[in-house]
Order: sequence, then C-alpha cells, then structure tokens
Amino acid sequence: MNRRHDIDALRVIAFALLILYHVGMVYVVDWGFHIKSPTLLAWVEWPMVLVNRWRMSLLFLLAGIALGLVLIRKSPARLIGNRSWRLLLPLAFGIALIVPVQAWCEARMLGTYDAGFGSSLLRYLQLRPWPAGTFTGAEYGFTWNHLWYLPYLWLYTLLVLLALAVLRAIGGGRFAGWLTTRGRWLLWTVPPLWYLFALWVLDPRFPSTHALVGDWFNHARYFVVFAFGLLVARSDPFWSALLHKRVRLLWLAVGSGALYLGLRAMGAWLPDAAYLELMPLDAWRTVVRVIQTVYWWTALLALLAWSARLLDRPSTWLRYASEAVYPWYILHQSLIVLAAYWLIPLHLGALWEPLLVLAITITGCVLIHELLIRRIGWLRPLFGLPMRARMQPTARLNEAESVALRVP
Repeated sequence: MNRRHDIDALRVIAFALLILYHVGMVYVVDWGFHIKSPTLLAWVEWPMVLVNRWRMSLLFLLAGIALGLVLIRKSPARLIGNRSWRLLLPLAFGIALIVPVQAWCEARMLGTYDAGFGSSLLRYLQLRPWPAGTFTGAEYGFTWNHLWYLPYLWLYTLLVLLALAVLRAIGGGRFAGWLTTRGRWLLWTVPPLWYLFALWVLDPRFPSTHALVGDWFNHARYFVVFAFGLLVARSDPFWSALLHKRVRLLWLAVGSGALYLGLRAMGAWLPDAAYLELMPLDAWRTVVRVIQTVYWWTALLALLAWSARLLDRPSTWLRYASEAVYPWYILHQSLIVLAAYWLIPLHLGALWEPLLVLAITITGCVLIHELLIRRIGWLRPLFGLPMRARMQPTARLNEAESVALRVP
C-alpha cells in the first residue's frame, strides 16, 4: 500500500483556501466578523459563497479519511487518548494565548474596551464573563473563535471510535464491509439526502453558532461527511468508482455551482414582486436547497476524485506543508485580525490594504512556524506537532498514521 499523498495535498489546499477566506471576511459586505474594514468589497461575496458551501465539510471529510487510514494499526482506545492530546492541548493553548488578541482587537474596534493588550490578557485569563457585546463570546468569559473546528473534530472522533468499539464487540464489522462493497449505493446517496433534510429542517431552526452545544445544523452536515470519510478511506471499490466518475462529477459541480450562484443573483437583483411572480416562495426555497445539495456533494466528490488523479505523488514541499498546516491553522486568524487592526487606520485603499493583510498573515505564519514552533521541542505539542520531528516514513501505513495525526 502506497502513501495517499493526495489527502495530504488536498488538506494543504483546503487550509490555504481557509486563510484566503478569512482575509475576505474582513472585506465582504453584510457578513459578520471580528473586525471589519470600512473598505468593503462587494465582489468578494461571490467566490466566497461558492467556497463556503463545502470548505468546512471538506476538512471534516479529510479528517474522517485520515482516521480511517490509521484505524488499521491502532485500537480505538489508543486513538481516543492520542487524538484528545493532539486536539485538546492546542485548543486550550489557543484559547488562552492565541485567540485573546482577536478579542482585544475586536473590542478596541467596537469601542467596548480601551486598555492595552496586556491588561486585556490578564483580565481574559481570569475566565470571568465580560459585559455582553464586549467581543464575540464575552459573556462566556473566553472564546475559541476559529478554533471551533478542534472541539467539533474531537467530539466526532470520540463518538465514532466509541461506536466502532461497540460494533466490534457485537460483530458489526460485517455491516461495514457490506456497506463499502455491495451496499455502496448507500454511501453515494445517504449523505446528500441527509444534507437536504438538514437544510430543510435544521438550518431554519438552528442557525450556525460554532458553540458545540445546540449547533445542530452544523453537526448534521459535518458529522455525516466525517463518518463517510471514515467508511471509504480504505475501500478500493469506492476510489475506483470515484476516479471513473471524475469528469461527470466535475461537470455536475461546475454546473450546479453556476446555477446556485445564478439563483442567488436573481434573488439579490430582482424585486420581490417579480421574483414571486415566477414561482411561489416555498418553491424557490425548494429549488435552491436541492441545487445547493447537489453542488455540496458533487464538489466534495470531485475534489476527492481529481486530487486522487492529479496529486497522489510525493514532493518535498508537500512534506513541509503537511507539518505546517496545523500551526498555520492555529495562528492565521489572529494574525489576520491583528494585521487588519493595524492597517485599517492607514486608509490604504481597496487594493493595498487586503494585500498587506494577506502578506502579513503569511509572513507571520512562516516566521513563527519556522523559527519557533519547528525548533522548540516543548512548543511543538502546543501547536499539534509531536515533540520531535518525525523521520520520513517509508511505508504507507506508517505515513497514513502520520497524516491522520497531523490534524486538522
């Protein structure tokens, strides 16, 4: 079994998109974020909408695949302990010392706090509630902001591994084998049908909060792809079928994405009366949800298929980038918010300000990762890396384990 370099590469691409997306959040119109520039860019919304419909689902899908690859070598009990360490320690560290700068910048921009960052950090580390509205999550005494992915991933991992332990104890492994062979049609159809149900029933009732508790729509769409990734990770028939369908999946994703954007544009540009003359409101909602579901599912499958076709090859940059993904993920949003906080008062305009925010973010990630995190043994686990750099594995299963543990 050879290493799945495509999963590594797709993860790196997904997190690169995440950095661009969060820079865009500073400038997109009408989307809330921890800091907003007065230099808003209306055009940014359109590519962000396309990416937003699948970007986080892709990360959970890849995490499920990574877990599926490593399950062949480690018991669920051992993986629970390992994953808890690799996810919860960086989460606690990030909440305590990485995210607070976002809260401080947000409060300063809102005018709800006027002291310096040192005073803010000392107050924040007391974990006492702040006055509501001071910053996002102030009423809880702390915030995890972009690090919400880590507790969600930990919860899904815990649930899946506990379920697997129970299934193994009662002989349920046969069902998993049937599902990835003769029952493959369920793998192709259940996730999008479940997502459509979630859009219809859960999305209107449970808006996205990233608070873990009560965030039912997000749990519905993210857990299903995480479980799907776990099931198909080592299924050769699935990957063969996926490669065979890659062209069809690409066209379906492009076509449904264009149609979804077109309908969204119609809703933005047509007067309400003209919009409703064409079709009743409930019918419009049904059409949009169905098309969004098709786009979500075919985009995810197309990304897997074309990555397996084009990116499954080793490279030096990929080995380096795969290690850098986790530290960059932890650092990037705090650097974005801090850079925007510094640059907004300079009134640099719609070109230079976002470019400099992006440049400062990337430079900061490179320098902090390369000069500090990679080289200081005790610092590495705080950013999700092993205490010492791993030797380059030679067999797929060893490398798959390395991939799976380089979460997120």
